[in-house]
Amino acid sequence: MPHAQFDPTARLELAATAVDAKTRKDLTWQQIADVTGLSVAFVTAAVLGQHALPKEAAERVAELLGLDEDATRLLQTIPTRGSLPGGVPTDPTIYRFYEMLQVYGTTLKALIHEQFGDGIISAINFKLDVQKVADPEGGERAVVTLDGKYLPTKPF
Repeated sequence: MPHAQFDPTARLELAATAVDAKTRKDLTWQQIADVTGLSVAFVTAAVLGQHALPKEAAERVAELLGLDEDATRLLQTIPTRGSLPGGVPTDPTIYRFYEMLQVYGTTLKALIHEQFGDGIISAINFKLDVQKVADPEGGERAVVTLDGKYLPTKPF
């Protein structure tokens, strides 16, 4: 039953419960990912309701967070993806990504199409990484790497 459809509300409730358990246990997303052998970005997205975890990973996450058997099964279900409701996001961190796409979206599209041709970058065959690096001018910088497989448009 891991790939059955479910009520998206249940997945949102599970995400809230899991984040609460993470906070109570003073765990990092990396510590949660470490018990699975999967990337921190993938596991974080899964716990927040955007991916299905493999059975063994779901069991390990649930055990670490103290979640029950129903939650373990729900972590394995294929979600209805897309965590942002319609309209402009209001969370400041998410809004900045929206802003970046508003400013650089056409540039990204132009450069990708110039280098690859007509097509898209997959969000399914995809890797995400976030790194904190020192800024030579002081402070820190966030380096976000979006690494998706290019899929050309196929004429039919």
